[in-house]
Amino acid sequence: MPVIPGISRFRIPRGRRVDAALVCNQASVDPRLRRTADIVAALPGVRLRWLLGPEHGLCGVEQDMVGVGHSTDGPTGVPVVSLYGSAPSSLAPPKRVLEDVDVLIFDLQDIGSRYYTFFSTLVHCMRACAAAGARMVVLDRPNPLGGVAVEGNGVESGFESFVGIHDMPVRHGMTVGEMALMVNAEAGIGCDLRVVPMRGWQRGMDFSDTRLPWVAPSPNMSAPTTALVYPGMCLFEGTHLSEGRGTTRPFELFGAPFVDPFALCRRLESLKLPGVAFRPDFFKPQFHKFAGQVCGGAQAHVTDARTFRPYLSGVAVLAAVKRLWPNEFRWRTEPYEFVGDRPAIDLLTGTDKVRMWVDEGRPLREFRAFFDKGAAAFKKRRKQFLLYS
Repeated sequence: MPVIPGISRFRIPRGRRVDAALVCNQASVDPRLRRTADIVAALPGVRLRWLLGPEHGLCGVEQDMVGVGHSTDGPTGVPVVSLYGSAPSSLAPPKRVLEDVDVLIFDLQDIGSRYYTFFSTLVHCMRACAAAGARMVVLDRPNPLGGVAVEGNGVESGFESFVGIHDMPVRHGMTVGEMALMVNAEAGIGCDLRVVPMRGWQRGMDFSDTRLPWVAPSPNMSAPTTALVYPGMCLFEGTHLSEGRGTTRPFELFGAPFVDPFALCRRLESLKLPGVAFRPDFFKPQFHKFAGQVCGGAQAHVTDARTFRPYLSGVAVLAAVKRLWPNEFRWRTEPYEFVGDRPAIDLLTGTDKVRMWVDEGRPLREFRAFFDKGAAAFKKRRKQFLLYS
């Protein structure tokens, strides 16, 4: 039996009329691929006043960290407000939007990684709704990484950002609805929150088990396999190495012009990382880092999704490149997600420990122990907010 997402279970009580705003994008569809925007606009008793688009825009065409402007949705004629512009103030719904509506509906497909920015957009929306006295309704969707495995450390005080808005591991094993419940309680937001749960989803499912169509929620998230490696390979955004953007296999491919693919893969295979194999490869990005240049590197092939530890694997790759090419390896120092006073890698990992340990050449077992301790503590915290068996 296929999973039934929140959008397919959302209703307005008979006889009630509401003005609504909707946070959505191109991946906000029902199992028949009908747009959430069209479904909500056609619901009896609903007047859809605003659409709000997250990073990459309503249609998901812009690349990472590219500001998006306001527009109008062609099929519905509803004005579109961007929640990812050129300044931090653009990340939350404007007051004029929430003054016009009774309810803000949130329907975005998350990918199970804390630093995928849709989670931070969710939190900003909850805070805005609490301040405006508007209700927020979250239409739940599957976590494509499943809901069992948790991996990594949390976000330490002072390292909060748009890629680390709440203290939780990179791989959290929660749905959007569950995260909303957790943040609302733990951060004391006080949002009038309702979660419309899925039917039929179980924590042990991967995305293929749901029998739902996959629509890329962002330009470089083309398949569930991309989501599977993203919790580790997105760490390359905190370096001057390519994370494979500009290729047909973003986040699965990684490297740089100075990398010897065969030396790198020999080092990685010696680490015996669970559930993954690395294949030496050359690639030429068509845009983004090293556009038009041949890069040496590798492709990560997940051999066992149940045992694969993407975050540990991503850190292991960074440590391997740093060890093999210490003079060429560089951390990103340019501003990242509106923050300029901390290295991007510290914002992604939620701490400065990972960066310092890589620089010091610490053994991988120390990273593993640090990540396992954080994951165990988080599993206890999240229990009361889980909606599915």
